[in-house]
Amino acid sequence: MSSPSSSLNRRLGLVGLTATGICSMIGASIYVVPFMIQRNVPGIGPYVIPAFLFASIPALFAALAYAILASAMPRAGGAYLYASRALHPFWGFIASFSQWFGLSIVIGVIAYVVVPFFSEVALAMDWKPLAFWLGQGLVRVLLALVMLWVFIGINVLGLTFYERTLIPLMILMFALGLVVIGGGLSYTQDDFLAMLAAKEGRTVDLIEVPFSWMTFLSAAAILFSSFIGFDSIAQAGGEAKNPTRNLPRAIGLAIVAVGLFYVSFTYAVYHAVPWQFVAGEALSKDLTAAGLLSILLPSGIGIAILLGAAIALLNDLPAMILSVSRLVFAWAEDGIFPKSLAGIHPKFHTPVSAILLSGGVSSLGILGSHFAGDFFLGIDIMVTSMLVNFIFMCLSVACLPKRNPALAKGITIFPNPLGRTILVGIGAVLLSCFLLIHTYKELTSSVDAWYFHSTWIWLIVMGMAALLFFIRWQKLKKSNPDLLLKFSKLP
Repeated sequence: MSSPSSSLNRRLGLVGLTATGICSMIGASIYVVPFMIQRNVPGIGPYVIPAFLFASIPALFAALAYAILASAMPRAGGAYLYASRALHPFWGFIASFSQWFGLSIVIGVIAYVVVPFFSEVALAMDWKPLAFWLGQGLVRVLLALVMLWVFIGINVLGLTFYERTLIPLMILMFALGLVVIGGGLSYTQDDFLAMLAAKEGRTVDLIEVPFSWMTFLSAAAILFSSFIGFDSIAQAGGEAKNPTRNLPRAIGLAIVAVGLFYVSFTYAVYHAVPWQFVAGEALSKDLTAAGLLSILLPSGIGIAILLGAAIALLNDLPAMILSVSRLVFAWAEDGIFPKSLAGIHPKFHTPVSAILLSGGVSSLGILGSHFAGDFFLGIDIMVTSMLVNFIFMCLSVACLPKRNPALAKGITIFPNPLGRTILVGIGAVLLSCFLLIHTYKELTSSVDAWYFHSTWIWLIVMGMAALLFFIRWQKLKKSNPDLLLKFSKLP
């Protein structure tokens, strides 16, 4: 099936790379998280949009670090390659394993979250038996697994098939997202309250909540997860056309486009739907932007938006699967993982074994979401993982000129070393603050058992990763005394 003599093909242009970043970012992040955060961070109330804007600041610094490193090291593996060549192979593996684990779990979370969208569509069309069937736990798990492995198959079939799937879905996602924005801005909260009373005979108590810095910062740390995804562009560095130019450009285009879309989308929904209603509903069920607006919009448009939300979520999957599988491929190329995982399919030119391994871990994300009873467990794991990863990327930018001056000469973004160091230093401080706030909030939250604390799960997994690295490293040293010299060069 795969051959070590085959290689990855550089077939992804600027559009494909940008689409990979955009589709990794937009999905559950925009249709679910800005509204379910009312349950996960009680008291955030009307401050979701300011928290969103605040969360974008460290994300911009992280994106800058990725763009700088991508310009100098345009190869598959992104974060692993950057930190291993700028710091040490151990830190490169730890940073990228954190990313791989967090994103692989969240891929499963996304697949699990999609199913309720189809249930809402069935309810909107008055297909109550189908909605009831889709709401069954076993059915939800099985459908999530089927959808996940369909997109794993798309990744296996190669970049041409991948782009033909991803780009049309991205266009449709933006088009239906604009319908949500237009619909939200067309109505007021008074319209919503009147319609809610007329349709369901319900009222909403428009209470006020005081502003709390701890609550605000906790929410911003979680909303930071919405900007995660541009890093997937860097993982595709081995398949990018003109990578030195296109990788940084794609990262910049993706984060700017998505940031503008996020703010517009979230503002539109909260413009029409009182946050008090959102907070109350979030306590008892999983909410979506499409479901909230369906009370206001004509049934046909509401159904189309619900389907659009499902498409947006599904659109996350192929891009994120590409991202995590290329990390496994890069580890295997360097010998940290078994060489068999670096095998490339002779026809499709994809790392099949690496894709399948990542898909298996993502399947655990589906099962974990189901048994934990709250998909935010997976979101919390991803936030911790990616904050750690981004801190390492900032440190890599600062250390690369001293640790590896030959590769540092290839930097084309912010070529001034002092200016780069100052910028990524600020980024590292902000990201570290977010990590501390997120960890404190997560560890002090009330859960049914210790293993529902994402921090302990993450620490256990990272301890296992460190042990794995040291075992493989000692084996590599026996066969290659100049191992560090090898790891100072690009594969």
